[in-house]
Amino acid sequence: MTQQVLVAGGTSGIGLATAHAFAARGFAVTVTGRDQARIDKAGLPGVVADAATDEGALATFGGGVRYDHLVLALGGSLGAGPLAQLDLGQLRAAFEGKFWPHLRLLRAALPHLAGAASVTIVSASSARAALPGTAGLAALNGALEALVGPLSVELAPVRVNAVSPGVIDTPWWDGLAAADREALFASFAAALPAGRVGRAEEVAEAIVALATNGYITGTVLPVAGGVQLATGAPSSSR
Repeated sequence: MTQQVLVAGGTSGIGLATAHAFAARGFAVTVTGRDQARIDKAGLPGVVADAATDEGALATFGGGVRYDHLVLALGGSLGAGPLAQLDLGQLRAAFEGKFWPHLRLLRAALPHLAGAASVTIVSASSARAALPGTAGLAALNGALEALVGPLSVELAPVRVNAVSPGVIDTPWWDGLAAADREALFASFAAALPAGRVGRAEEVAEAIVALATNGYITGTVLPVAGGVQLATGAPSSSR
């Protein structure tokens, strides 16, 4: 029987690459997003859903489908900056836009997961990279990663893991002018042991690997080009 995959946030960036990676392997993939036009552009079956509320999270799961793999790849671009200038309202909004929707969706999904399903959370390397100017992002993504261990025990035999991307060339950076983005990526490339920024497809491959390996649970896998090892990286890291 074809396994069912739900990719929340699967219409852009890492989520979209992950949805296509699963589909290429023959999985039945459903994506979620807040915009029907973006779902249509993704070219995969989709559900318009907004996990900003409990009702929106519950509306994601219908039709009697039991999912073998759940990927939570909801993004957000708020919460960066040095502590002295950090806008705490924006950081609060960052938690509202990423942490709580992840938690709501996972809780809403529980009755709709197969007995030995996998859950993969997409966090970010800011949780552990210790770069100046990323304390807010570290708190946000660290909170997501802190869920992995307890939930992998609590929800067993459902497996819970996370992939922690570093600097990845995705629309997450579209707020920057093209020249600024190019310069920033070049500075990261010079600082990273991998010598370049990453691609969404590389993170997607790691997500598929964690999801489909039945002996991996409670794990946070960095896909970050060694950003946690690098020194002198720019302070505006993801």
